[in-house]
Amino acid sequence: MEGSSETPDVKPEKKPGDHMNLKVKSQDGNEICFSIRRNTRLAKLMKAYCERMSVAPDSIAFLLDGKRLREDQTPEELEMEDGDEIDAMLHQTGGMPL
Repeated sequence: MEGSSETPDVKPEKKPGDHMNLKVKSQDGNEICFSIRRNTRLAKLMKAYCERMSVAPDSIAFLLDGKRLREDQTPEELEMEDGDEIDAMLHQTGGMPL
């Protein structure tokens, strides 16, 4: 060695549970699993789901325990757990007045 002051590559420490698996379930029962970081905005998951299902993002509502999810939320913020299920509901247009 020539007395160089190189420091070894330090990679960010991965915490156990940094990633989590979430299921997105459509109205017809189809499920797609996604692996996502706890601090990643849900917009990324929503966009990937819409692309995979070939649907427009504005035609789907994503729900967790009946509450609508926003794109700017994260699993960590919502205190989601590994294996949680998100419902993907198509917006209904039209209908008959009662």
